[in-house]
Amino acid sequence: MSDTEGSFDDASCLSPQSPGSTSPTKRQNRETTITINCVTFPLPMNVPEQQLLKPNEWSYCDYFWSDKKDPQGAASVSGFEVLLQKQLKGKQMQKEMAEFIRERIKIEEEYAKNLSKLSQIPLAAQEEGTLGEAWAQLKKSLADEAEVHLKFSSKLHTEVEKPLLTFRENFKKDMKKFDHHISDLRKQLVSRYAAVEKARKALADRQKDLEIKTQQLEIKLSNKTEEDIKKARRKSTQAGDDLMRCVDLYNQSQSKWFEEMVTTSLVIKITHLLKRTYGDTVEPVDQLLQNVDPAKDRELWVKEHKTGDVRPVDLEL
Repeated sequence: MSDTEGSFDDASCLSPQSPGSTSPTKRQNRETTITINCVTFPLPMNVPEQQLLKPNEWSYCDYFWSDKKDPQGAASVSGFEVLLQKQLKGKQMQKEMAEFIRERIKIEEEYAKNLSKLSQIPLAAQEEGTLGEAWAQLKKSLADEAEVHLKFSSKLHTEVEKPLLTFRENFKKDMKKFDHHISDLRKQLVSRYAAVEKARKALADRQKDLEIKTQQLEIKLSNKTEEDIKKARRKSTQAGDDLMRCVDLYNQSQSKWFEEMVTTSLVIKITHLLKRTYGDTVEPVDQLLQNVDPAKDRELWVKEHKTGDVRPVDLEL
């Protein structure tokens, strides 16, 4: 994430009181939400109402909504950043896997070359009879084996190494796109939450001004008080409308961020690439890969690294 993304722990985005408890005229008695780092969550009493988006799957889209403290600094790290770092490690793993396969290809090619060369050596070629036939068949089998290893090396290149490298390149582009997109949405959320707070303060100021002018009318301190009250009431109404508009824009931004978080976290659940390629090519490896359980691996990783499974809710007036 960008440096701006890492600054979400700003006190201006932490609201211990319900952002949804203020209306243009009065504050509700019961607070239902809390805003942390400009993201609005339900209070614990409302959490049981939320169900997992993908129950029993340990899907990324259910467990990385909250931010967490960076163990190496004071700034917070978004749940998406945690997922992104995991995927970037996977990118390095893909590179190393491709290098491993490339070395195997070299070995196969060299072995095929040596077998072919050995099959063409004329030693004992003058032998006749049944022994001569057996000797000729032995040399032919070497040539056949050389061909098998050469074809296998070619298959490794086209069906394992090349797909890995292609996938890695596309993966790198996708991760960069996802990173920028989610980061931009989060910045927009911060900006619009700031606008909500500004509008909320403006409404409070207008309501206070209206209250003062109403009191002045009651004690008849000014002949202009009635006109002043009308102006103050119009400004208060306008401030209330502005607040509603800002809250609506904030909720639109949070909804868009929510949707993109779900979509992106589902896209980056890449787990079967090696099994689809190498497993179909090399039977012994395929047998080993049968023991690989991506779902179990994901469960273990999510349990260790999850940041929070409580999903955001709309900010209310």
